Amino acid sequence: MIWLQETIEAQRALLRERLEPPMAELAVRCAASWSDRNRLDEMLSDALARMPVCQRIYALDTNGIQVSSNLGRHAIDGNQNGPNPAHRSFLPSAAPRKSFLLSDVYFTPPERRSCITAVQTVTDGLSALGFVVADLFLRDLPQLERRAASGQSAWRQIKGDPVIRDALFQQQRARSAMDEQVDNVIAIISELISERGVFHAKLHFSSSRVTLWLTDDPYRDHIHVLEEIIDPSLCLAYPSRRYPEQTLVPSGLVRPVFERFKMLREVDENIYLRSGSLNVI
Repeated sequence: MIWLQETIEAQRALLRERLEPPMAELAVRCAASWSDRNRLDEMLSDALARMPVCQRIYALDTNGIQVSSNLGRHAIDGNQNGPNPAHRSFLPSAAPRKSFLLSDVYFTPPERRSCITAVQTVTDGLSALGFVVADLFLRDLPQLERRAASGQSAWRQIKGDPVIRDALFQQQRARSAMDEQVDNVIAIISELISERGVFHAKLHFSSSRVTLWLTDDPYRDHIHVLEEIIDPSLCLAYPSRRYPEQTLVPSGLVRPVFERFKMLREVDENIYLRSGSLNVI
């Protein structure tokens, strides 16, 4: 989806803006002491303290062999094998074509945390000496400000259980209790959305129940059986609320959407609507 890819790329661009300058500066300082492991560890430790989004930093040569300790925010590990050898195959290809590289998101073994790695090439001015590598856990990253425009603008078809699809033309619609009262259900649901603070409603035609989500209480679902949803007194249980300003569905289209659900329910005896939902936000 375009909007999803744009959002991810915008977040990566902001992360690059924050990481590339300090990583480039660090690479220049490390180049002068590349063969001195103790001095290299000192510079990496100092850089880690000045880069709060980074959880681990270390240095590799052009063959992916570690030439420093693993400098973590809470510990120093002198292990030469490094924290994530399985994710280093891309490192040699980064030089000399790219001075800075931001990896795709991956899961670190064995803790399975989502992680992204920043790689800065270290050179002596003529050739690559190796890389400074910084690991960042996504859960520790601050919220980045810039966002791509949200919203799913593209149509997507999502296939369901193949067993159900294979038996599609063998089934036959059985009229439910909600089908018998569908006009009353639509009238009450439409009022709950337009005037009573419901922003999301799902009609389960086969089981004759309704699930509602409220702007005042968005983290809980409210389930009503048919006897409750066809009683106009139900509207008294939900306080009057103005139609939300941030909706994408005009209030005048709420009822026509549910009328269309009714049509899709009855359009065919084999292929018919089992449940339908409307989220006006």
